[in-house]
Amino acid sequence: MWKSIRGPLGKSRFVREAVASGIALAVRFIDLTNRRVEGSHNADEEAAKLAPAIGALWHGQHLMAPIAKPKNLPLAALFSRSADAELNALAAEKLGLTVIRGSGGRPGTSVLDKGGAKALIAMKKTLDRGTSVCMIADIPHGKPREAGLGVVTLAKLSGRPIIPIAVATSRRKVLESTWDKTTINLPFGRCALLMGDPISVPADADAEALETFRQLVTTRLNETTAEAYRLVDAR
Repeated sequence: MWKSIRGPLGKSRFVREAVASGIALAVRFIDLTNRRVEGSHNADEEAAKLAPAIGALWHGQHLMAPIAKPKNLPLAALFSRSADAELNALAAEKLGLTVIRGSGGRPGTSVLDKGGAKALIAMKKTLDRGTSVCMIADIPHGKPREAGLGVVTLAKLSGRPIIPIAVATSRRKVLESTWDKTTINLPFGRCALLMGDPISVPADADAEALETFRQLVTTRLNETTAEAYRLVDAR
């Protein structure tokens, strides 16, 4: 169904704006109606300690990510240039985020060879200006929940830490047929927002070291995500 309607959506600015406004409203409503569980982190306090930093999330687990934006600190988010990402990008802007266009790198490949160079430059400049950035760590339609090289390369170039981020709700619908098991968060339940231990990548990290840090991001982000679900599912 989405494939059949995304073409017309892409041609109508009015429709895109209306749908994006609906998505933003839904995110706010779901956040408002989900009680934060004990053990959740305060985004404002954690961000103030580490800003500017690089927030990392998983595909399919990112729909409520805008609620992790600190109230008093700016945040820019990376979105792909695909048509599917357009609505998410417009909704993110309505939720107070700045949008950066581009894509991350694939494991075992050069980020600069995969069309992500401009995005990396834009994100580094954003970090240099003192604004934190957020990006999806795994690769679209690649292996889900396996970090790409983009996030660790950005950490190396910028000198800023990577912060694993996970948002989970007790009431949710998992789209099992999707490659990333996209999770639709629902209202009237419990919510956990977690930020894992920061990961810093040295400026002199070679290809072997970057691979090691990529694996560390994968492990730590999976651990953070699992803990968020454990908290909301605990009785």
